[in-house]
Amino acid sequence: MPIKYNIDHERGLIRTVCSGYVTFAEVLEHFVNLRADASIPDGLDVLLDLSEVTSVPGTEQLRNVAAETGKLRTIIRWGLLAIVSSQPLLFAMGRMFEAFAEAYFEEIRVFYSLEDAEAWLGSKHGPAGS
Repeated sequence: MPIKYNIDHERGLIRTVCSGYVTFAEVLEHFVNLRADASIPDGLDVLLDLSEVTSVPGTEQLRNVAAETGKLRTIIRWGLLAIVSSQPLLFAMGRMFEAFAEAYFEEIRVFYSLEDAEAWLGSKHGPAGS
């Protein structure tokens, strides 16, 4: 499956990794899986790693993904969102998503490296992730 996630309950962080060719239908299926996951805590920061993605979503797809993210707020209180992509086009699409989804997160940033994204998330919560 091109979209995998795991939840770090201690840090209140969901790490989502997308790889290969990711379709819009797979993204929607991911949201269905999140809704069904009883282990998801109320508040979560998100680390979205797109480093290995080979497909590029369209603008309307990004709008729809942002809307789906907003619908999840009925079960998840979103905190920070760090998006990672070393590919310039996907980095730009991440910035576009930032504009579409800004109302659903405390803050969104797009990074070229996983290390920078993790450092930013850590800096927002202090050294212990609290």
